[in-house]
Amino acid sequence: MADPNLLNPHSHEFDRFLYAPVGEDRNGYVITVVSKLARLGLDPWKETADLVALGRDAARLRLGKLLARFPNVPTLESDHRRAARDLSQLLPDGSTPSTLKRATSTAAVGRPGTSGAIWAALAIIFVLFQMFIVGASGSGE
Repeated sequence: MADPNLLNPHSHEFDRFLYAPVGEDRNGYVITVVSKLARLGLDPWKETADLVALGRDAARLRLGKLLARFPNVPTLESDHRRAARDLSQLLPDGSTPSTLKRATSTAAVGRPGTSGAIWAALAIIFVLFQMFIVGASGSGE
């Protein structure tokens, strides 16, 4: 049977926090924490693991700074500190180190060996191209 975490390798203990709404954008779409962090160019699961590791008070301050950087949600412009306080309450309490390690390693590493496989494929293509060029130039004699 296939691994149920294959399509979603992230810990589910962050779901309550990540999928919490932070408000509506100027187009009327509900923005969640996961979409806000992604729009800021951050990996949502790694950032959440980092917030949990900081502890609730430091996480609230960091989250307030992140929310202030997202100007497209009018309610965050006026009250990002309250939103940070409310959202920080949704962070899991004292996660086990293995869960935090898994969340940060999954986010930081991605698929193991992907970049190595790409470089190997490019090297093979380069060698084949060189063989083709040398073979084509030597066949005219």
